[in-house]
Amino acid sequence: MSQSISRRELGLAAAFSVSAAAGQSAKPSEPPKKYGGALQNDAAKVNMSEFDPVAWTLERYKSAPLRLTFRASTPAEAEAWQKELRAKVTELLGGFPDRTPLHFESLETREFPGYMREKFVFESRPGVGVLAYLLTPNDVPRPLPAVVCIPGHGRGVDDIVGIDEYGHDRTDKPGYQHDFAIQTAEHGMAALAIEPMAFGCRRDALTASKGLEQTACQPSAGAALLLGETMIGWRVWDVMRAIDWIETRPELDPKRVGCMGISGGGTATCFAAALDTRIRAAVISGYLNTFRDSIMSLSHCMDNYVPGILNWAEQYDVAGLIAPRPLFSEGGEQDPIFPVKATRESFQRVRRVYTVFGAPDKVQQDIFPGEHVFNGRRSLPFLKQALS
Repeated sequence: MSQSISRRELGLAAAFSVSAAAGQSAKPSEPPKKYGGALQNDAAKVNMSEFDPVAWTLERYKSAPLRLTFRASTPAEAEAWQKELRAKVTELLGGFPDRTPLHFESLETREFPGYMREKFVFESRPGVGVLAYLLTPNDVPRPLPAVVCIPGHGRGVDDIVGIDEYGHDRTDKPGYQHDFAIQTAEHGMAALAIEPMAFGCRRDALTASKGLEQTACQPSAGAALLLGETMIGWRVWDVMRAIDWIETRPELDPKRVGCMGISGGGTATCFAAALDTRIRAAVISGYLNTFRDSIMSLSHCMDNYVPGILNWAEQYDVAGLIAPRPLFSEGGEQDPIFPVKATRESFQRVRRVYTVFGAPDKVQQDIFPGEHVFNGRRSLPFLKQALS
């Protein structure tokens, strides 16, 4: 019995045959070439370097005025240079307000093996609260030398006083900051660890809702710039007011004050020690470099920027304002954000200032194996000796 086939069925059969034949002869399709931007196929027709803004700014750096870079050849000339540049840096940071009452309030005192820790708050200016911890070593004669300790980006002051992400005590000194305030107390010095603006408890509610590691530098530092000021200036003022607080405490020696910080804390240390001569000695960890090779060439937090500073000085000039007071710089050989070559170069430029002052032995540097971390192997003994 024969079976009739409709025209529709014949058409479907023919289409299937053509499709099958095409499938046998076609080559596997290649993935589309990754799109590299509007000039992907025109690179040979244009000068691609003209479209690189970092290359352009580095070229401009070559003609940066640096009007107040160090050129002195005598101690008297160096002192005059420091006076002029110190005033200019203060201006570039946005200036500082008048001093107002600190309104100190102690919140808690706890004992730990080898030291006591006091938690307290004070006002650095009206409406601006600062959280701080004072760690005082046991069995060390009073009054104690006091070191203002400033953390870098992370959870804030908790990262340097032995408090973990759950609010519990810890003893293993983890992370890139290694609880260096505790290490300071273990070396026989009082550690005044302060919470920097935009870290830890000093953040807006929206930022704080995103977790402990999230800093509020971007909205805060941006606001500072809009107001004609800088986050560096705000943090330096907190350091200055912390020293004012030290002067009120009988167990602390206001004539033996140091300052130490890592990364963003190193930034605050560098500028604070440059501008406040009450700081007798400083340790800058993971920061001393050049604006050219680090801040200008790599992606950094907005809190690192000082508008117009390259019209007047480089980073090594700012650090040179600390001379001839003792200064220690440390950095990792593999630090990805503060390249070691520029760290060494900047140190040599700072050393020139100390040499003119006749004090080349008062500035030292340690380049250690590692990345962007606090080390302390030489810097802490140096600081203890400088404040003895």
